[in-house]
Amino acid sequence: MTRRGYMILFSASMVLLLSMGMRQSFGLFQSSISQSFGIGLSVFSLSLAIQNLAWGLAQPFVGAIADKWGSGRVIAVTGLCQFLGLLMLANASSIWELHVSAGIIIGVAGAGTTWAVLLSVIARNVPAERRTFFLGLGGAIGTGGQIIMAPFNQFAINQFGWVTALVIVAATIGLIIPLAYVLRGKSEPEDGTLEHTESLWLALDRARRHNGYLLLTAGFFVCGFQIMFIIAHLPNYLNTLGMPEWLPGTVISVIGVTNVVGTLVFGWLGDRFPKKYLLSALYLARSLAFAVFLLVPISVPSVLVFAFVLGFLWLATVPLTNALVGQLFGLRYLATLAGIVFASHQIGSFAAVYAGGLLFDATGSYTLIWQISIALGLLAAILHMPINENPVPVPVPQAAE
Repeated sequence: MTRRGYMILFSASMVLLLSMGMRQSFGLFQSSISQSFGIGLSVFSLSLAIQNLAWGLAQPFVGAIADKWGSGRVIAVTGLCQFLGLLMLANASSIWELHVSAGIIIGVAGAGTTWAVLLSVIARNVPAERRTFFLGLGGAIGTGGQIIMAPFNQFAINQFGWVTALVIVAATIGLIIPLAYVLRGKSEPEDGTLEHTESLWLALDRARRHNGYLLLTAGFFVCGFQIMFIIAHLPNYLNTLGMPEWLPGTVISVIGVTNVVGTLVFGWLGDRFPKKYLLSALYLARSLAFAVFLLVPISVPSVLVFAFVLGFLWLATVPLTNALVGQLFGLRYLATLAGIVFASHQIGSFAAVYAGGLLFDATGSYTLIWQISIALGLLAAILHMPINENPVPVPVPQAAE
């Protein structure tokens, strides 16, 4: 790989580190913000749910803009929007401001600084035969945000309060803007014959007719549901069980550490074995981890072991899923097609975050949402099995008669 390729890999990974580190820390702010505003958990849960839904719904459109006009501009503008959204959240004084800042602004901005756009940048700048590994490497480095920012944000909340902690997060997010310069460019056809003749609409039609693409999209709903339930509600779940206040931030950090290993391992395996079977195994293993965690008596060691195991399974689905979309349909419209799959992920995230808050306020327990997460993981394991991984050929244009 070229020197520029490594620079792009590093810069894209740093953007992911900052953006995902910020997003995966929001669960740490949930109790403090809810108590400060004197509201139930479901209100700020709705803000986070809106964030994930806005992120997902905006993703295909932001991905299409990046495919057409270049990724650098998109990353810079959305990075600035994240910065402004965090400052607005830090100065919020009403519930509608929570929803607009944490929900809409930060949500839509996430479409330009996270997986679909950043992984498409990496994909087009690395060797095809090692693409899944490099996508996994980028995702693993990006997880450094979870390792570094979660415990730091927990410390900042405990020492300075949630308002100052958010201002600090905003300052770090501002680093995305200069990093965007390195990531400028847009996807080009992988060959010089057919792919360049295909319009976006024809590529979308080709995807919607592919059964495997639809199954992949449905399966990624489950990924979003499981991941965001843990991020948004595990900290409060541990608080309700009387666990030490240092534990939630540590848990998220432990998940991040072992995710580095898991994402690299599954990225390496994805270049050697069918990705659909690896994805099925990941979803099945997550459900088993959830079930065992609920059955074992809760304690600090059991929580840390659960975090260690879950981290290995955490975001390994992302490079495998994006690589499979690229394998099926090529790189020309990868940010758009992967963005649609990711929209399903975020609809699942919305459902988990909001339902978790509603069920907790209604019942005082997370039991039902844990059970739903287990059942959905088993379903996702089944859905990936029949996917046909053979590349879908671009239709040959018919000559006019």
